[in-house]
Formats: sequence, structure tokens, C-alpha cells
Amino acid sequence: MDAKIFRTINSFSGRYWFIDRLMILISNKLRFVFLFILVIMLFRKRKATFEAVVSIVISLFMQFIIKLFYFKPRPFLKSKVGILTPSKVDSSFPSKHTILAFAISTTVLFYQRTLGSIMMGFSFLLGLSRIWVGHHYPSDIAASAVLGSFTSSIIHKLFQRKCH
Repeated sequence: MDAKIFRTINSFSGRYWFIDRLMILISNKLRFVFLFILVIMLFRKRKATFEAVVSIVISLFMQFIIKLFYFKPRPFLKSKVGILTPSKVDSSFPSKHTILAFAISTTVLFYQRTLGSIMMGFSFLLGLSRIWVGHHYPSDIAASAVLGSFTSSIIHKLFQRKCH
């Protein structure tokens, strides 16, 4: 099922020049928008920024540990797929880009509903772009979204308890 959904999404890769360029841009650069928003929030919502940074660090540490013990070949290593940009040949699971995006957007969602909702939409788009460019399977993206969001939710609950 995972490979079938991957092939369906990735089959559009290479067909539409404009969408390919957009997906490459989203895949490679959107994470910097998330980090830029964090820097701006540092001046307005320090607590939210600190929570997001803690969530990012813990999520990325968990991603590192998972990659030490589990290797899942990237889609382009298993079969011929549309790959739009070069990629590392490390484990496909989990997606660092997606974990980062969801860890930040989930934290922002707790403090600023509108901005957090927009960022959550961008997080989904970033995950889709990682499949489109041929770097990840849908299960990599889904699990990374859950991991980043779950970590941020736990950190938020811990910070709320500490403050009360």
C-alpha cells in the first residue's frame, strides 16, 4: 500500500515543470520559513519559542536514534522512480524535514491558532513535496508528522504543568 501511494504521487513528478519547481522549492527551503517564524516569535512569544526549540531538539534526537537502529531504503534505491533532486542514501525513515515542520507547527498551534493552522498546512505540503521529489514514502511522512506533533504535545503539557 505504501509503495502504491508513493508511485501514485510520484508519478506526477517530471510531468509539470512549474509544479516540479514548486515542489523542489518547498522540499528544500520551506523549513527555513519555519525557522524564520521561530526567530520572529522569539521577540513576541518566548515561552512558545523555547517550547518549540525543546521539541525540535528532542524530535531530531529521536530521529537520529531511530536511524541508528533501523534502515529503510529510500524509494529511489529500491526501484526506478522520479527523483527531482539529489538525496542522501541514508534511511528514508523518518523524515527529518517533516519532523522539524510538525514539531514547530504543533507548538505554534498551541499559542496562535491561525498561524499554527497555516503552518500545519505548510507542514503537510512539505511532507507531500518529499514524496513528490522521490525522497520518502508516505509512511515515512506520516510517522514523522506523528513523531514531531506528539513530541511537541508532550513538551507543551510538561511546560503547562511546570507553570501551574
